[in-house]
Order: sequence, then C-alpha cells, then structure tokens
Amino acid sequence: MRLARISKVVGVALTAALAVSACGGGGDDAASNADRAIVVDGVEPQNPLIPTSTNEVGGGAVVDLLFSGLVSYDADGASQNEMAESIETEDAQNYTITLVEGKTFTNGEPVTAQSFVDSWNYGAAAKNAQLASYFFESIEGYDEVSAEGSDLDEMSGLTVVDELTFTVALNQPESDWPLRLGYSAFSPLPEVAFEDFEAFGENPIGNGPYKFAAEGAWQHNQQIELVPNEDYDGPQAAQNAGVTFKMYQNGSTAYQDLISDNLDVLKTVPTSDVQNFKNDLGDRWLESPYAGNQTISIPYYLDNWDGEDGKLRRQAISMAIDREEITEVIFNNGRTPATEFTAPVLEGYNDSLPGSENLEFNPERAVELWEEAEAIEPYDESEALTIAYNADAGDHRTWVEAVVNGLKNNLGIEVSGLPFSTFAELRTNATDKTLTGAIRTGWQADYPSLYNFLGPIHATGAGSNDSVYENEEFDQALSDGLAADSVEAGAAAMNEAQEMLLEDLPSIPLWYQVAQGGWSQNVDNVEFGWNGVPLYNAITTK
Repeated sequence: MRLARISKVVGVALTAALAVSACGGGGDDAASNADRAIVVDGVEPQNPLIPTSTNEVGGGAVVDLLFSGLVSYDADGASQNEMAESIETEDAQNYTITLVEGKTFTNGEPVTAQSFVDSWNYGAAAKNAQLASYFFESIEGYDEVSAEGSDLDEMSGLTVVDELTFTVALNQPESDWPLRLGYSAFSPLPEVAFEDFEAFGENPIGNGPYKFAAEGAWQHNQQIELVPNEDYDGPQAAQNAGVTFKMYQNGSTAYQDLISDNLDVLKTVPTSDVQNFKNDLGDRWLESPYAGNQTISIPYYLDNWDGEDGKLRRQAISMAIDREEITEVIFNNGRTPATEFTAPVLEGYNDSLPGSENLEFNPERAVELWEEAEAIEPYDESEALTIAYNADAGDHRTWVEAVVNGLKNNLGIEVSGLPFSTFAELRTNATDKTLTGAIRTGWQADYPSLYNFLGPIHATGAGSNDSVYENEEFDQALSDGLAADSVEAGAAAMNEAQEMLLEDLPSIPLWYQVAQGGWSQNVDNVEFGWNGVPLYNAITTK
C-alpha cells in the first residue's frame, strides 16, 4: 500500500484575490463497489454534534463527515471546493461568496446563503456559548456579539445578498482567511437546527458525504453509525457503504480487534504496541508525520503557576522533561521532540526560535529555575502537581508516567498522573475551568496554518485556551500576522508571537505527532491526510 505523502502546506497568507473554482467528485456509481460499512476506532464526543460546539477529535471526526463547508482539504492540505462556487475579494478584507446551486441538507432543505450566515452568527454569539466561537473573530461585529453578557446575535460583517450569495467584511485585510473555511465551525446549518439544538446535536442533519444511519445512530459510549449521503456529489464522495465509529475504553483492545480483523482502521497504534505493529500488520501500516503536536497545559488559575514565579516553574518543568528519551524508548522514535508550538510540516516552521532552549533537557538549569521561583514565592506543596489524562484511548498513561517520573527525579517535587475514564470527561473539566492541576493537551490542525496552532489555543478568550493565558502583546502579534501581505511576513509575525509563548510556556510542547496507524485485511485504499486523520470516505472493502 502507498503510504500517505505529507507535503509542505500553505501557512499564513494566500494571494489577495482568491477564487475557488468548482470541483467535481464521486459520480453515479461512487459506492457501487462497496458492500458494507467500515468499522473504525472512535472516541465518545464531548458534546452534541453541533459544528460550532465541537473542538475535540472525538466529535470532530464525525462532524467532518456529516457536514460540508465552503471548502475542504485534500490529502495534502490543498483547499478544494465544496459548497462554494467562488470566493472573491479585491482587498482581502471584503469577500463575496457564491454558492453552488442545488445543494441540500439530508432532510431536503436547500443549502443557502442564509444557512451559512445563521450558522456563523449562532456560533459567534456569546449567549450561545459555542466552543468554536473564536474562529469567527476576524469578522466585523464579532467583538460586539461575543462580549460577555451581550444579547446581540448578528455580526455586522455578514450580509445575505440573495439565495446563493453573501458577503463578509473582516476587521482588517486577511488574505489567508478563505483557507480557514474548511474547518467544521464554518459549516452551514439547516433551519430545523434552530428549533431545538439539543435534539439536533443528538441526531444532526448535515450536508456532507455521510449521514446518520437512522435516528438514534449515536449509541453513547458504544458507536456512531453513518451511511453515505446519496445526494452528496462533492470531492469527498463515499467509496464504501458507511463508517461506524466504535468507541473503545482502551487502545490495546482496539489494537487486538485490528489484529483479528474485527476493526478495519485504527488511527493511532497504542504506545504499548509500537514496537511490534509493523511486524504484526505486514504491509498494512502507516507511519508519517502530520500537522499535530502533544503538549501539557497548566492553568493560570492554579496556585503556584501564575506570576513571575509561575513562569520560572513552567520553564523548570519543561527543562526537566527528557523528550529525546521518551520519544525513543516509549514511541520507538515514532515522535519528534518539539522545538516550538506548531508542526514541521507547515510552511513557516522554524526550529531555532529564541526561547527554544526552554524546551531542551537541562535538569541542572531546571533545578536553578525552581530555586529562583522559590525565592519569589515558596511552592505550596499541599497543591502537588498532577497531570490529568484520559484513559480510554491513546494509551497516554505510559508517557504521562514517564514525564511524572522524570519530574520527580530531576526536580525532587511531588507529581502524579491523574486518569479520567473518558476523553469527554477530561475535556469537560478543561472547558469548565475546574482542573486541579496540569492536563495533557495537544492539537490536530483544523487547517494548514501556523496561526491555527497559536490563536485558537493561546489567544485571550479562545475556546481551546485551557491554560487561560492572556497576553495583549501576543494577541497583537497574531493580528499582525493575519494582516500580513505575504507568506514570509505572516510567518515572521507568527514566530514572533511564538517567542512569547516559549518564554511564558502557558503550555509545554513535548513532541510532534506522527501518524502510526493500521488497517485490517478486509479493506483497501487506506490513506491518512495531512492532519493525521484517515480519509474515511476513500476506504473500500475487499
């Protein structure tokens, strides 16, 4: 089998004028060779399946198959048309978007300009408390509707022109803005969604390549069954009879199901099996870098971890972690130690930024930094550090314990792992800001951009800002990067913002992710995309 090819992808700026041409896909007999649904590993979603409230991988994998936005990304991260006939601008600030005629939701309702505008306004409004609201921050009027306590529900920058056309006014010129529109938060919603969002999230009606097999297809903590959307004719048409996401309580069980051909695709081989999976699977495995990373986030609302002493302790923690040893021993060199906050496959990546020395293993300096922090404010040992992680998927316990042992040995502090039974439970504590210690975090790119690893995670008020980091200079550097008129200038601004992160360390980068997955003897045409996610629609059964 051909392994997925990961190419350099566009980082922070496109041409000022961008028109997306229509792309065909599928065909009348797109799924004619498929006779059954493929079974893939999944994680119980944190929230109901609403695009603007899904910011984690469990729900994201499902939402991405149920909904189609204006554009999508191919295997290499290049933008391609979905619902958009064209996206045009003369100044990179004011955009006119024209939709392809004849597109519908799976209940027969037409996809219109109003479908997008209503969805985006709902996602941005503070009163709706959507986790992905930050993705609309560039649109004029976002600050007003997203302000705490605001009762506004429409951004001034969105205007419906006619059934298939709407305009978008941004706060400033941002030439890469169309690149973001493949992220699920920018999906349209049917009118029925606004009648009862709670019910809609349990049985969503989308416009993507798949739909729920039946009402109640989401059997919580067990599986989610999807079947092809027969009316979809875009570039991601289903080549199989459906996708069933099977929820596993641990990765080893999923791996054994893969070995016995009871599971068709396993996205991530558990760390306990990385030594053997290539021999176990023959030619049915993949190992390739993608746009993702692993981090540890420490909330600023915790004692010991804010102020100057908190910054010194964060640096000490980072320098006490032996990334090289962990990636070599535990992951069998299947990860790459991080030198900054993004991913090497992205254009603009720089592994030599000032401050990157804070991510190097230096136990002697770590002890010095810890002592400097003690001189400012003594560490409250009653608040011993824990590192929370989910125990249901990903086999995170192994590497978390290695980090814990390293911190104990190199800093002489009390640290322990804190397992949560499910990923959804872990994420709920993070979003509710009720964490009692650090949390294992990470990022799988939503779209190919340096900014996507910085803004949604560390900008003030961002939905995935688990550390609750606030830095006006950092926010301004991000804004400057988005307004840049060239890829080089944009990358320079984003990397200047990273220098602040490398100093403050609201999260601590550990390593860059590498897709290590496998598939059963029952399927063909398995390929992983630029973001480490299998191209589920392209997988066929033998």
